[in-house]
Amino acid sequence: MSLKSLPVEKLYQYCDLTTFRFESTAELAPLEEFFGQDRALEALNFGVGIKQKGFNLFVLGPTGVGKHTLVKKFLKQEASKQATPSDWCYVNNFAKAHKPQVLKLTAGKGRELRQDMRQLIEDLRTGISVAFEAKAYHEHVLEIEDHLKNQVEEAFTRLAEEATTQEIQLARTASGFIFSPTKNDKVIQDKEFNKLSDEEQKAIQDKIDALQQKLSTLIRQQPTWQREARKKVKKLNAEVALLASGGLIDDLKKKYADFPEAITYFEAVQQDVLDHIKEFRGQEQEEAVPPPLPSMMDTGSFFRRYDVNIFVDHSDTTGAPVVYEDSPQYQNLVGRIEYFSQMGTLQTDFALIKPGALHTANGGYLILDAAKILNEPYAWEGLKRALYAQEVRIQSLGQIYSMVNTVSLEPEATPLNLKVVLVGERMLYYLLQDYDPEFAELFKVAADFESEIDRTDENNQLYAQLIGTIAQKEDLLPFDRSGVARIIEHSSRLVEDTAKLSTHILTMADLIRESDYWAKQAGRTIVASDDVQSAIDKQIHRVSRLRDQIHEQIERGSILIDTAGSTVGQINALSVIDLGNFAFAQPSRVTANVSLGEGDIVNIEREVELSGAIHSKGVMILASYLGTRYSKNQPLSLSASLAFEQSYGEIDGDSATITELCALLSAIANVPLRQDLAITGSVDQHGQIQPIGGVNEKIEGFFDICQTRGLSGTQGVIIPEKNVNDLMLKQAVRDAAAEGKFHIYAVTTVDDVTALLTGMPAGEADAQGKFPEESFNHNVAARLAELAELRHEFGKPSSDSDSDDKEEKSEDAEDSEENDDAPTIRLSNKTSL
Repeated sequence: MSLKSLPVEKLYQYCDLTTFRFESTAELAPLEEFFGQDRALEALNFGVGIKQKGFNLFVLGPTGVGKHTLVKKFLKQEASKQATPSDWCYVNNFAKAHKPQVLKLTAGKGRELRQDMRQLIEDLRTGISVAFEAKAYHEHVLEIEDHLKNQVEEAFTRLAEEATTQEIQLARTASGFIFSPTKNDKVIQDKEFNKLSDEEQKAIQDKIDALQQKLSTLIRQQPTWQREARKKVKKLNAEVALLASGGLIDDLKKKYADFPEAITYFEAVQQDVLDHIKEFRGQEQEEAVPPPLPSMMDTGSFFRRYDVNIFVDHSDTTGAPVVYEDSPQYQNLVGRIEYFSQMGTLQTDFALIKPGALHTANGGYLILDAAKILNEPYAWEGLKRALYAQEVRIQSLGQIYSMVNTVSLEPEATPLNLKVVLVGERMLYYLLQDYDPEFAELFKVAADFESEIDRTDENNQLYAQLIGTIAQKEDLLPFDRSGVARIIEHSSRLVEDTAKLSTHILTMADLIRESDYWAKQAGRTIVASDDVQSAIDKQIHRVSRLRDQIHEQIERGSILIDTAGSTVGQINALSVIDLGNFAFAQPSRVTANVSLGEGDIVNIEREVELSGAIHSKGVMILASYLGTRYSKNQPLSLSASLAFEQSYGEIDGDSATITELCALLSAIANVPLRQDLAITGSVDQHGQIQPIGGVNEKIEGFFDICQTRGLSGTQGVIIPEKNVNDLMLKQAVRDAAAEGKFHIYAVTTVDDVTALLTGMPAGEADAQGKFPEESFNHNVAARLAELAELRHEFGKPSSDSDSDDKEEKSEDAEDSEENDDAPTIRLSNKTSL
């Protein structure tokens, strides 16, 4: 019984308009839920809910399915239910300025603290200056100075009185103090002193030496008294400054009593103020009033040391933060330290510490593109280091890898508590699982997005809502039921399955926008199926230049393709060329030649390295099928070659396996094949036809060639029966099929194919393995048996050469013994398949 072509109803799966409960999408409510991604949503819920270390997420799926949109929306919904995280501030470490301290405050307190500190410094500069101008302070200072002066004077007076009792006078001169002997209260002159006896002179000199010793002691004691006086002044200054500042700082301590780190910081501030009273008094300034507060922020200002760097500010944040870092460079992730130039040198301080995405997302969620972070130097390692340590330590790459010796800061690390969500392709996820052992420890939750969903009435309705939501959000025209149905049908074609719908939202959204454009160009107020079809046709037309050029070359005869007649060892194959945003089929001529040989089947594409691994595998499978089916009990005694004619690029895939097999069988049996049919399909070792991809493009590709040359009514395409559910053919093909001008045949075995291509029955083997004489398979088996017999005949030695053969064998044996240790090298120009 001859195989019939598929009815037109099998060539396209229409969307039933009666299942829609609307006239236009304007009637539909916006789509708020996520549909078709239940598996991914379940994973997201789990990943967000579990709080243990390492349960970060990797969202995987093809580009364009809405991963970013869904993840952001989902995380924002979850984040809105959570508490707002803390503010983080960096402040000066007065003991170790190169190690700034970090303060954790409740959301909004960071701004308050900075304002409070600025107000405090302003009040201190005014209050301390005023306190030191007070009369009481100056009186206390005068008391200390008078006490020091009186102490010195009293000491010198006592020494002078003691000298007087010994008839010695203590006098102050320009060069210092001098002792002189006296008599009757008058200083003895040198002449008179020389007249004295040696004993008298010695006695006077001894008195002067003793007094001189006491004077030296007294002079040496003066600095000690001065230091004591300065200490008293300093203590007084501290008391005055403390009196002026203590109340202000105590007020801050009470206000921030719930933050122990802040209390410790205020105590350090108070001590530093006491250590730098001079700067607060402004003694070197001519102005009576200190400069205005903004000078506190100047890079050269002394008072900058008391400012607060609001590192992370959540004053305006509601719930947990959701941060997407579009440029995940190392410093954009872990933060950086900036520098300013002063006097020709680079300087920095705590106020120039800037946060990274890990800081701003702390307490919430950080979304990163996996491919982008892996392309940034050191960013991936920096992220893993932070997640492992559960803290973020700001270090420049120069510090980490000792590339520069610039003095920098070592800010205190910030504790880390967040979920990182990586978004990327599936292949990237699998590669990281295989080659990065730390990846599995840090990203334990995979949210795998579906690239297709079931085409059910419920999902069709949700698809309509999606179309309406996009139209409303972007102010596009509404779609009527026919327009929605056409988009759904096109979606099924994209996934090559009439029972599925594509989840590639980006492609669908672009089609919706383009349909709106063409509807407006036509002056319509609602988008119908014709507008959607116009958008599809225009999309194809914009990128189909290469396809049109190839079809033109086929029409002109530059590329040889027959669409009529019959030829031995020649058949039309169908291959798909994928240009990324457009795929089309190109008919190709496959030929086979057969001669007597030793069972070699040469894949010419493989010999010249133009065959991919999967295509080469297909050729090996057909060689196995040929030997198993037709030469079980005899050697396969042929030499065959297979080639894609006029093919100048690499060929891969196994969808041409049936094509090559049929060409080879035709060449063996010397039976011509129909050239008005093209065929596609994969074959297993038992002759079963397996499904392939791109079936719609392949059928339409051959149809376009036949239509250009004129449809004969016998032309068509043979496809695997398993691909029937994938058919969503264009209108022109369906119309031709309905008129009987073009045919689609679905086959399940090699025998079905050969019967169609040759017009002969394939023939089934009997119990002895013999095929009916009038069958195609009988011709193949008979020819192979003939070749085997010829090979056997050629292999018989002649009687005249028996003795010569024996002598040659004897000589070969001797040579073999002589060269027993030499390696044997065999050269062959054949490739075994």
